[in-house]
Amino acid sequence: MPEYLAPGVYVEEVSFRSKSIEGVGTSTSAFVGPTRKGPVGIAPELLTSFADFERIFGDEEDLDFGDVPLLNRNYIAHAARAFFNNGGARLYVARIQADDATMADAIGTPVLAAPVSDPPPDPPPPPRAWFSARFAGTQHEGATVVVQQVAQPIGHSGLENAPNGTLVRVLGGNDGTTLFGYWFKTDDVWTRGTALDTDPPVDPQPVTDLLLDFGPQSLRADSLAMDVTLTTASREVTRFEALALGPQHPQYIGAQMAFEPTRRSDELTLPVGLRFGSAAAIAPDELLEGLVGGAATAGVEPSASFVLTGGADGAAPGLDDYSDAFGLLVGLEDVSIVAAPGYSARYDPNDLTAYQSIQDALITHVADPRRYRMAVLDAPPGVTPVEMRTLRGLIDTTRAALYYPWVIAANPLSSPRRNEPAEIALPPSGYVCGIYARNDIERGVYKAPANEVVRGALRFEPSVNFGQQELLNPIGVNCLRALSGRGLRVWGARTVSSDPEWKYLNVRRYFNYIGASIDRGTQWAVFEPNNELLWANVRGTIGDFLYNEWRSGALLGTKQDEAFFVRCDRTTMTQNDLDNGRIICLIGVAVVKPAEFVIFRIGQKTADAKS
Repeated sequence: MPEYLAPGVYVEEVSFRSKSIEGVGTSTSAFVGPTRKGPVGIAPELLTSFADFERIFGDEEDLDFGDVPLLNRNYIAHAARAFFNNGGARLYVARIQADDATMADAIGTPVLAAPVSDPPPDPPPPPRAWFSARFAGTQHEGATVVVQQVAQPIGHSGLENAPNGTLVRVLGGNDGTTLFGYWFKTDDVWTRGTALDTDPPVDPQPVTDLLLDFGPQSLRADSLAMDVTLTTASREVTRFEALALGPQHPQYIGAQMAFEPTRRSDELTLPVGLRFGSAAAIAPDELLEGLVGGAATAGVEPSASFVLTGGADGAAPGLDDYSDAFGLLVGLEDVSIVAAPGYSARYDPNDLTAYQSIQDALITHVADPRRYRMAVLDAPPGVTPVEMRTLRGLIDTTRAALYYPWVIAANPLSSPRRNEPAEIALPPSGYVCGIYARNDIERGVYKAPANEVVRGALRFEPSVNFGQQELLNPIGVNCLRALSGRGLRVWGARTVSSDPEWKYLNVRRYFNYIGASIDRGTQWAVFEPNNELLWANVRGTIGDFLYNEWRSGALLGTKQDEAFFVRCDRTTMTQNDLDNGRIICLIGVAVVKPAEFVIFRIGQKTADAKS
């Protein structure tokens, strides 16, 4: 209660209405699987387009997990493209890789080699500095790093105002190209370098004082920087310009190309970093010598090239890798759909361990009722409807939907110059997640995400006919079908549950939406006085939310009382509940179920028959 201690007029703000609940989003998806590049083991970044995916996780080129072509397909990249093409707007991707994946680097031709000792140590120490890909995999195998020295003339006033970390060279002589030495600025003091001097001076003269005495030498100074260009084997080019060589400079190459960046944007996308093998500081002139080898020759600034080798994708990721990635999704509250496109390519009819264990991990992840998520499961490639019936019998959950068969799509990698097939087979989950999002945005989560066109598909393999779907639909396998005159469509909307109460996918997803919205919209009630006023506020808050849902067509009933009820009073709580700090609210909603079977009964009528 406010205190009134002195006479006066007090104006206070009060609320005469109940709190409101805002419906949560239901269209954000998360994919888990291997990609060409990208960070591993950090919280995934939200992607809003396929261009975002390519920037962080690379292109759709195949991976290299060995001599099993079906496993090498870059399913996550293809699924991301399908997701956005089918109407998806927000996607998280958690990259995974096996422990034996390696990074490509130029350690064979380092920027600065390790010091030579006699006898040499065993094992040999790492180089002092070298370029390395920041992400394991084959994306940067064979990539070339070209370092070009750039010189900019700098006068006496420029030297006075140059930032710490600036490296300059002093030239003079009759032809103006005689090198007098290198100086770098540290802590506002110019120091002459010795790494490139064959005869270092005993008493180095500050460069600012040296340039004051031009004399017959005609001395001048050039500020030195580096342009670095990375070109991958697939001709992807990344360029860094005007990088400085001193650690105190804002554009220091060791910070701008840090192997462990401090900025989130660099952590996600920076392709190559400059690694240092020890904590010992490297002077700017030493780094210059390692990068380009020293002074200009005949007026041409020096350059050097480094080739990255040794990158490998390792073995195909296993259960532990998938489980770790699912753990990264736990803190993303806006995710409501989770899939692992490509896991079903691990299917082996003689050993279901790899396929089933990953599928079970995905189901376990979404099973937590506080996560309000659905899993989209893929059928294995090439299985028959009878085999699919057997595989369906291995799972039973209300929080997953299973789709069959695989989608045949145009191969974006196919061209006249490449030995790539024109068509490829892809798991349906990427397409289906995009359709979920499109359905939710255009209609609402209460509408079943079925009878929707599959964009980007050429056909389905194998093709499912009506009789085969009669076998699969009752057991909860959602089929993708080519319907005459109506195109390629999702033709099923069931969960893989034996519980008839949760048979329909839209019912399960709508209850996830209702639960998440009420959960996040009533956090204000925690620690409030547990009395009739709180109960009335809770009833009003939830009732207003459900009323809007009913008006939007998400609930059955011609009257509000037929659509839902909200009870929060002495009939739902005992004194023991109150003594233990519990408020219990009972909510009932009449959800809309899909018209899965549309039946028209037609009979003959005589002309004189009464209606």
